[in-house]
Amino acid sequence: MRRPAWWLRIFGAVVAALLLLPTLIIVPMSFSAGRTLHFPPEEWSTRWYDNLLSSDMWTEAASTSLRVGLLTALTATLLGTAAALALDRSRFRGQALARIVILSPTIIPLVIIAIAMYSVFVRWQIAGSVTGLVVAHTVLALPFVVINVGAALRTVDRELELAAANLGAHPWRVFRTVTLPAIAPGILTGALFAFITSWDEVVVAALLTSPDVRTLPVVMWSQVRTEVDPTIAAAASLLTLLTLILFAVTAVLLRQEFGRPKEHRA
Repeated sequence: MRRPAWWLRIFGAVVAALLLLPTLIIVPMSFSAGRTLHFPPEEWSTRWYDNLLSSDMWTEAASTSLRVGLLTALTATLLGTAAALALDRSRFRGQALARIVILSPTIIPLVIIAIAMYSVFVRWQIAGSVTGLVVAHTVLALPFVVINVGAALRTVDRELELAAANLGAHPWRVFRTVTLPAIAPGILTGALFAFITSWDEVVVAALLTSPDVRTLPVVMWSQVRTEVDPTIAAAASLLTLLTLILFAVTAVLLRQEFGRPKEHRA
């Protein structure tokens, strides 16, 4: 594979720095010994991380975010994989419309989605619950799973599936032994994106949470409006660190998958 030109690599590095540096400034601020956000810190301390980990409000919010994120990743991965298979492996009336509906959360403003979900979830009596958050975040995460799994499906050699079917394998066995191993990186990538979507989301969660069920971004947003101290910077640093780790894992998986010769992907 031909490498990009040197100027393109430099341009990409500059863009990445401009995107990441403003976010990473929060990290040294979280180690400030003072009671206010200040960059660079005059004195260094880990007191705000101790405060973060010892506070019931912050730990419960992090636990809720983790639980909602994992459930969202599981649900969106199962539904998204099935939807990608239906869209890629079959032809039916209204297929284009179904694809548009599934991908629409990436286009429609989140505020509109949040208001619509709130009005519906209140009637269903799931607003302010973990179930409501999982359903809402699954809708937002579903397009990322469908896109990644669909891209992986297009790299699978259909002749291998047809050969297995001609040898008498049941469709489920063909999927389990031939298709699934080939698209596993795409499924895992979609699951990681689904988790990140739920983990970082605040607009929809702000309307669907309750005093007893609040995610970490919602608590951070409420604290910014009422009381600002470096605990928020510590929480933001941990939030950013986990997101960067997951993005790095996703990048490695994509590089391994699409860096292989096409005939070796199935």
